[in-house]
Amino acid sequence: MSPVQGARARARVEVTAAIKDEARRQLAADGAAKLSLRAVARELGMVSSALYRYFPSRDELLTALIVDAYDAVGATAEAALTATAAPRARWTAICCAVRAWAVAHPHEYALIYGSPVPGYSAPQATVAPASRVAHVLLSVLRDAHRGDGVAPPPLARDMRAEADRLTADLAPDLPPSLVVAFVGAWCQLFGLISFEVFGHFNRVVEEPETFFAHSADRLGRDLGLLR
Repeated sequence: MSPVQGARARARVEVTAAIKDEARRQLAADGAAKLSLRAVARELGMVSSALYRYFPSRDELLTALIVDAYDAVGATAEAALTATAAPRARWTAICCAVRAWAVAHPHEYALIYGSPVPGYSAPQATVAPASRVAHVLLSVLRDAHRGDGVAPPPLARDMRAEADRLTADLAPDLPPSLVVAFVGAWCQLFGLISFEVFGHFNRVVEEPETFFAHSADRLGRDLGLLR
């Protein structure tokens, strides 16, 4: 790459970052539904036609922000994976790390786990980043299953067909009863986080960090993870 090409590449990276930073500021102020390329360009002192060379549409900018948010929380979960060796403690540490990220980045959390943005349909490019947290949590279950560190809960008879489908789609190497329990725990995990981030614990839970850690540990226990 020539010096001129290198300078252009660096400039593109810097402008792209500035566009996304301004878009995040507008998300925090007005919400994703009101995100506007024209407004972003105006705040950055750019003409709209120049910004379109970086993001041809609002949806492409939203997708970039969504992928960044999923990657950020996914990286947080992955960094917490090696915190401890005990299966249930590893599960709880990862859950607490995800919660801490969400509390520190409420508007980015709302973008990926809040209400859908009207008129926006997430493309395939968001699927892999969105799966990162689940893959980390499933890796704890896999390690526990291989090492006799989990006692899967029983599976109700009327759940057999759904359990087999979920297992084939998500984790064919795990017992169906454990996969079903995991999907329930995964939903409860983000329900707990969403209640806190969106203010539903106000005047109810006074020590949210302690409450969450206890609840995450209980989810691990209900999964059958051993200490």
